[in-house]
Amino acid sequence: MRKFILGILTLLLLVSCGKRQDSEEGLAIFKYNESAGILTLDPIYAKDLPHIWACNQVFNSLVAFDDKMNLVPMVAKSWDISEDGKTYTFHLRNDVQFHEDECFKAKFPESVEGPASRYVTAQDFVYSFNRVVDKRLNSPGLWIFSSVKQDGDQYAFTALDDTTFQIELAKPFPPFLGILSMTYASVVPHEAVEFYGDDFRSHPVGTGPFKFQYWKENVKLVFRKNPNYFERDEAGERLPYIDAVSISFLIDKQVAFLEFIKGKFDFMSGIDARYKDELLTYDGQLRQKYVDKIELITEPYLNTEYFSFYIDPNDSLGPDRARAMRQAVNLCIDREKMLRYLRNGIGEPGTGGMIPVGLPGHKNTIGYCYDLKRAQRLVAENHLEGYLLQLSTVADYADIGKFVQSQVEQIGLQCKMEVMPPATMRSMRANGSMPFFRSSWVADYPDAENYLSLFTTSNFAPSGPNYCHYTNPTYDKLYDKALLCNDLEQRARYYTEMDSLMMQDAPVVVLFYDEVLRFVNKRVKDMGSNPTNLLDLRRVRIEN
Repeated sequence: MRKFILGILTLLLLVSCGKRQDSEEGLAIFKYNESAGILTLDPIYAKDLPHIWACNQVFNSLVAFDDKMNLVPMVAKSWDISEDGKTYTFHLRNDVQFHEDECFKAKFPESVEGPASRYVTAQDFVYSFNRVVDKRLNSPGLWIFSSVKQDGDQYAFTALDDTTFQIELAKPFPPFLGILSMTYASVVPHEAVEFYGDDFRSHPVGTGPFKFQYWKENVKLVFRKNPNYFERDEAGERLPYIDAVSISFLIDKQVAFLEFIKGKFDFMSGIDARYKDELLTYDGQLRQKYVDKIELITEPYLNTEYFSFYIDPNDSLGPDRARAMRQAVNLCIDREKMLRYLRNGIGEPGTGGMIPVGLPGHKNTIGYCYDLKRAQRLVAENHLEGYLLQLSTVADYADIGKFVQSQVEQIGLQCKMEVMPPATMRSMRANGSMPFFRSSWVADYPDAENYLSLFTTSNFAPSGPNYCHYTNPTYDKLYDKALLCNDLEQRARYYTEMDSLMMQDAPVVVLFYDEVLRFVNKRVKDMGSNPTNLLDLRRVRIEN
């Protein structure tokens, strides 16, 4: 039956895209599947990986991070930061062109034959950033400019001349430069937005290594090589190397997996529980039968998986016994066993704090290692036997929930687990309606502040992401100090101190730090990887 369904799906794709597939012969095309689908190619709405991956092929920002998480120039060739840390001045390249497109011809119909283009100027960044903060557009990226100085609805974005762009902050915020690497901060031409209107979502025009070619929604999306892309390799060859990117939209991950194994897709990120044992051993190694066909690439991912406690000031246990209960739960979980049997060894045990492996400030000894006797002693000393803990999770994490439930019950606590839809969980956690619940945090930008801000008093939910309602005046003061510190090493020390202090109070149970897991067809060369799991295809080569 599965082969029959697969055959029908393949036939439908051939019928609907036959002409375009014929044109692919002899081209180096990188193909992957996106089961979650893509709703828009407008970068101001790129809030999750599927959309970020697609937009990253088409657009550029002022700066970017390389695979080692070093901040590097992109459209900005250099920048200056004022001594007070509030004024950022960017010096732009003068050779960055927007993709050739009809939108430019529409403006100069008499002087241009065929699709035209133009070079990026500082005014384009003023326009692009003002789109992000325009409340009428409801961009989920509005927050990235929350530290920018405002005068009413006007943000301090200024084009000093064609190649000099300036941003003024209301107060110093050291992570700001890294935030500007996000897809939300991509440069777009006003001509395209005005020409296509609402259809800009499905006909993007940017400066990136690939340009929009074709999109049949829910079937296939194609980007073609941008012949005018401004970046070159060390030998002077213009990037990218490959001719095109083709994205399919098979919803069934099992079907997509079978297509990948057959070589129809070049790349698969992450792994579904339904076929993880087929591909991986319990130690996280690729099974021998796939070694000749697939390359497995792994590295730390800036994602911390954890369970959160809601800290109720009116808890009947009182603050000291409640803290002891949270510490006991942290101590009773065998994280190494959990990773081995539930995740095939993928990830690092969460024995540090919230800051994941790979970010300055992480220290793997400030959290909790498995210590069953100490956990049992805390329960006994604080008369917590029989205390009922209500655990809430979602279906995809039910197996981890059951594991935690069994671990908690072995120290004398009771634990009842409830599985609920993600939307219900999001609503209830914002309102403080769940005492113990599944959480995770993927870095929006590679700075530990992104994680530690989750526990500041000013970020109490529902207006902020502090769903624990954790509050500690010393923690808040250290956070403010870190934001005023431009010395990365000193700021990292503040981060470690904050993380350690918070973990002593144990508002969360850090389970593990995730890993980027990439399965790549061996015909693909120089794929690379990075801790933010960004899909960068500029230097990828394909052997046909």
